[in-house]
Amino acid sequence: MAAQAGEKAQKTGVFHCAKCGEKVSVKEGHKIPKCPNGHTEFGSRTDEPGNR
Repeated sequence: MAAQAGEKAQKTGVFHCAKCGEKVSVKEGHKIPKCPNGHTEFGSRTDEPGNR
């Protein structure tokens, strides 16, 4: 699963930056922001509802 900043999240979860590992929480339907360090590519998502 790869995602880019600016895309709408298809599912709620915590997106993990592919460059530095920082985490960004995003709700379904909201735009994915850049990570706190300014990177735009996310390599994975965790903490999806129902997968805890």
